[in-house]
Amino acid sequence: MLSPEDLSAFAISLRLAAVTTMILLLLASPLAWWLSQTRSRFRSIIEALVALPLVLPPTVLGFYLLLGLSPTGPFAGALETLGIDRLAFSFQGLVLGSVIYSLPFVVQPLQNSFYALGKRPLEVAATLGAGPLHRFIHVVLPLSKLGYLTAAVLGFAHTLGEFGVVLMIGGNIPGETHVVSIAIYDHVEALEYSQAHWLSAALLALSFIVLLVVYSTNKHFTLVRS
Repeated sequence: MLSPEDLSAFAISLRLAAVTTMILLLLASPLAWWLSQTRSRFRSIIEALVALPLVLPPTVLGFYLLLGLSPTGPFAGALETLGIDRLAFSFQGLVLGSVIYSLPFVVQPLQNSFYALGKRPLEVAATLGAGPLHRFIHVVLPLSKLGYLTAAVLGFAHTLGEFGVVLMIGGNIPGETHVVSIAIYDHVEALEYSQAHWLSAALLALSFIVLLVVYSTNKHFTLVRS
């Protein structure tokens, strides 16, 4: 069964996934909207940068984050100015790394959802005197609920199971950065296969449930619209 340390790791992972997902939804909304609407020549560059974590090994991203956030790194002065002692090997560092690594899993569903809206609803709202912010809040957001659900679930699930980035940037500090994926690795390394099985099964069940919610909701919306 799950030990207190395993339960603590699971709780840290759930907290990390929840905080990361909320931050990503706030950051990804304007970015995805801009990418779906702009004709800037820099759009392809921004899209490539956003999608980079999809093909970049997690340990590579984690390594450069670790260098950048170290006391002698290029961001040390800025962090000190903000009153932040350290980000490497802390929960806040895990959040930063997870936000960067899970960014494409939130931006791309939102971008596709905004594309699917077309221009007609916005044009109608504009003729009625709605400004850009009003159109986004009262037209785009309600019509993109499914896209937001998909983005939230994918961002949450991807963060929950991440290993490489969190290990590099957070280490393995009990009660702070000891997440469930690292706990599974520790159990396997110690030949504690029973404990690894329970953690893996719990993570598998949770991931299946959140994906089932997305596909069931997609099917429901498709039936309603048809």
